[in-house]
Amino acid sequence: MADQIEGRCLCGAVKIQLEAPAGWVGVCHCRMCQRWSGSLWAGFPADHETITVTGPVRRYRSSQLAERAFCETCGSHLWMRDHKEGAPYDLMPGLFDESRTWPLQGEIYVDEAMASMAMAGQHRRATAAEYRAKNPETEGVSDE
Repeated sequence: MADQIEGRCLCGAVKIQLEAPAGWVGVCHCRMCQRWSGSLWAGFPADHETITVTGPVRRYRSSQLAERAFCETCGSHLWMRDHKEGAPYDLMPGLFDESRTWPLQGEIYVDEAMASMAMAGQHRRATAAEYRAKNPETEGVSDE
């Protein structure tokens, strides 16, 4: 895997350079992610100090915990990230050509998944209750 990769939005106005990519993808089936993505949200983690972003980025505070970002020009989804200073990014894998070969490592909120988005394969799975038990700060975060 490359030590540094570059991704871009649909129109190319936003570019993201990333050092030491994770090399795997995770998905979330929560209702908020469904509304944002149209089906399920896929992403991979990256430390904030490994990323350089250029271009017209618009941020939206989707909950008391997190922001979601998109290209101001074409609307491509870029990342989700906690509001905490120095928080890691969860980047959208489709922005990076290299991610096409990365395996699915896990999925969360599987009990809220749309029937059409069932994921096959051997990887970690967690229900909403299981995920919230390990991440108590997410309790009560919902768009409903």
